[in-house]
Amino acid sequence: MTQEVPEPAARPAADRTAGRSLRDAARYIVGAAVGVIVLLLLVGKRSELAAAQHQLGHADLGWLGLGVIAESLSLWMFAWLQRRVLLLTGAGIPTRALMILSLANNAIANTVPGEPAVSSAYRYRYYRQHGVSGAGAGWTVFTVLIAQAIGMSLILLLGVIVALAGATSAADAGAAAIGLVVVVAAIAVLMRRDLVLRLAGAAVRATRRVTGYPRGNIGARIDSTLARMREIPLSPRSAVEIMVIGTAVWFCDFLCLVCAFGAVHARVPWAGVLLAYGVAQVVGSLPVVPGGLGLVEGSLAVVLAAYGAGRVSAVAAALAFRLVNFWLAIAVGWASVALIAHLARRRPRALSSVPG
Repeated sequence: MTQEVPEPAARPAADRTAGRSLRDAARYIVGAAVGVIVLLLLVGKRSELAAAQHQLGHADLGWLGLGVIAESLSLWMFAWLQRRVLLLTGAGIPTRALMILSLANNAIANTVPGEPAVSSAYRYRYYRQHGVSGAGAGWTVFTVLIAQAIGMSLILLLGVIVALAGATSAADAGAAAIGLVVVVAAIAVLMRRDLVLRLAGAAVRATRRVTGYPRGNIGARIDSTLARMREIPLSPRSAVEIMVIGTAVWFCDFLCLVCAFGAVHARVPWAGVLLAYGVAQVVGSLPVVPGGLGLVEGSLAVVLAAYGAGRVSAVAAALAFRLVNFWLAIAVGWASVALIAHLARRRPRALSSVPG
């Protein structure tokens, strides 16, 4: 006879889930409010923000269109990066499908708390639904994250070098040296990923000995998946290609910022614009405010103004950049999430209609 779960035992699990959802929603609301406050504090006077909004209201639509093209190219490069890594595992997902995934992934990364775990889990599940093995999907997520880190490190290092060109102080040399160390470390992780995966396996086993979790079949599947991930080949040539594509993802996004200056009829401060972009992306990745709302705009405006851009023009360019990079990307991305969900619902019906 089947026994039902007693009501008192079922309710605490539901309460925990509801509590988690409320905490996530509260964190999102508080984070967004903090981001707006930080933006106002970093920009300074409200009159400057109002003047920047007025300047944005008279934006050149041609330059905004070029910014949309640059941002679309960045997302397409991210889709290509995923396809290239998936091919190394023996799996193949069409670039068009990965482009839709990239749009959806971008919206999730910019709006859902818990990054980068949430968007990575979303990509993993998408790969699995398209027939990729667990080891191949996990290895792809891991490799793509490392390639993105290397690309961002290279962009930031180049920005430091350009900004400090002609400077000879020890502090300047130290900043460039730190950037170089970060890049070399990230490349080492990608090239010797087998060591990282072995370390992950050792951590899982140590956790199991201390806490007893993960236990049973789950622990065995994790060990098996990590072992299979170590067997996926990655030649030096493929590693270089992946790093180049990962860097191109960020560079195309940077071009969107350059187009934003044209949109608001402002001069590009070439000495510091790449550094400002890199700093803003690093600040925006901090798990404090969803999508770096307010933090990205504020840090961009401050660094750009420090390198010669007018304060109003710097804020206007930052807002134009985020209009495309953040708000438009979120709108299109969540439409892509809905499309993926719709296609996932249709797929089982299509398979069930095939004659056996």
